[in-house]
Amino acid sequence: MTAEKEKWIILVVLSLIWGSSFILIKKSLEHFSPYQVGALRVLISGVLLSPIAILNRKKFPIKQLKWLILAAFAGNFIPMFLFPIAETKVSSSIAGIMNSMMPIFTIIVGALFWKTKTTSRQILGILISFAGVVLLMISGEKSAETPIFYVGLLLFAAFLYAVSVTTVGAKLTHIPAKMMSSFVFFYVLFLPSLMSLYFSNFFGEFSFNKENMIGLGFVATLSVLGTGLAMMLHYRLMSVSNPLFASTVTLLMPVVAVMWGVIDGESFTFLQAIGAVIIFAGLIFLRKKKV
Repeated sequence: MTAEKEKWIILVVLSLIWGSSFILIKKSLEHFSPYQVGALRVLISGVLLSPIAILNRKKFPIKQLKWLILAAFAGNFIPMFLFPIAETKVSSSIAGIMNSMMPIFTIIVGALFWKTKTTSRQILGILISFAGVVLLMISGEKSAETPIFYVGLLLFAAFLYAVSVTTVGAKLTHIPAKMMSSFVFFYVLFLPSLMSLYFSNFFGEFSFNKENMIGLGFVATLSVLGTGLAMMLHYRLMSVSNPLFASTVTLLMPVVAVMWGVIDGESFTFLQAIGAVIIFAGLIFLRKKKV
């Protein structure tokens, strides 16, 4: 399989997985606090990836440790808490839509800190897709006013994702995807997530009843698919494309979030359909030339 074909397949799969993460976060919050959801998500991923990390411990990139820590906390730790906190006040659809600011932040962060070059075609493609995202946002069902503070948390999370993806693109693409994910979640984030879970009083509150087990099922699904597997795919996408292309996954995620809404009984408007078409048009525009 060529790198060109592979990156588009990974992009679609990641969009489906991450686009479904917001509804899983919302379901998890029915059973646990935002801090517990974030900590469990990282901790479970660390446990699952521990065999890979241990078997490849001699290949741990000591020389790139500072970049690994930066990428891990910016992309795989802090946002895991910001999204659940924000989703206590905003809908999962809005969370997915706000996350689509990531490509814009990627362009800014890449230019400022890594001196990455961005073509006018790339920028135009991103802006076309983002226009579709905006249309999705304004054409959805009207609800109570969204608190600005929590929208700010979502924007900050998108910015941190951009910091992470540009750091990986600049310094860490030589590390195989599976090893990269296992190093991040086991060696870098396992202890911080365990401490976060302890200070959130999870061990004092948790009991093995039906409701908690259902909640744990939602978080485990979120961890296995939305964190562990998704991050492997994302790091692989980084190795066969570039930070800006990898960040366009967030432009497809709102479409998936709206689809989940339809499945859950929400309406799907004509304007939302137009927004989805515009998003795909922007990505097709990008595809016409290798990026």
